Order: sequence, then structure tokens, then C-alpha cells
Amino acid sequence: TESLNAQIYLANAEGFAGHADSGCSDYTMAAVRFQIVTLPVEINASRRAMNILEGTGMLYPDEAGKARSVLRAAALTYVASAASAILQLLRLLILTRGRRNDD
Repeated sequence: TESLNAQIYLANAEGFAGHADSGCSDYTMAAVRFQIVTLPVEINASRRAMNILEGTGMLYPDEAGKARSVLRAAALTYVASAASAILQLLRLLILTRGRRNDD
């Protein structure tokens, strides 16, 4: 009976692990989609902000280059975030596939 209980426990644990892996992968895939969809919007927001700053005369001519650099850096944080989400998804897929190959 103990052997049967141990087998049932292990089967449930493996099933739960499979569901947890699937949930993590689904969540990470959703994060990747979100990052990819919002990336062009955020990059365009930096361009629009620069156009507004220059168009309204809010910046002195010597400040425009510095403002452009800061806004470019802000846009690149979204690129880095998207790359991080993609790498996290790949990591989870590799871990999940590796576990399935061990079976």
C-alpha cells in the first residue's frame, strides 16, 4: 500500500510540475507578446516627445542633443526589456524540453 501511495504521489507531483511548467511558459509567452506589441509604441513616444520639445521651443539649441540621447536611452530600456522577456521564454522552453527528454 505504501508503494502504491508513493506512486500516486509521484504521479500527481509530476502532473503538477507539468501544469506549472505550462503556466510559466504561457505567462512568459504573454509577457513576450506584450513587450513586442508595445515596443514600437514606446519608441515612437520618444520620437514624438523630441518633436514636441523642439517644436515648442522648450529646449535651447545646445540641449537638443542631450535630450535626444536621454530619450533614445529611455526607448532602449524597452528594447532591453523585450530581449529579456524573449530570453526568459527561451530559457523556460529549454528547461521544459530537457525535462521531457529525460522521461
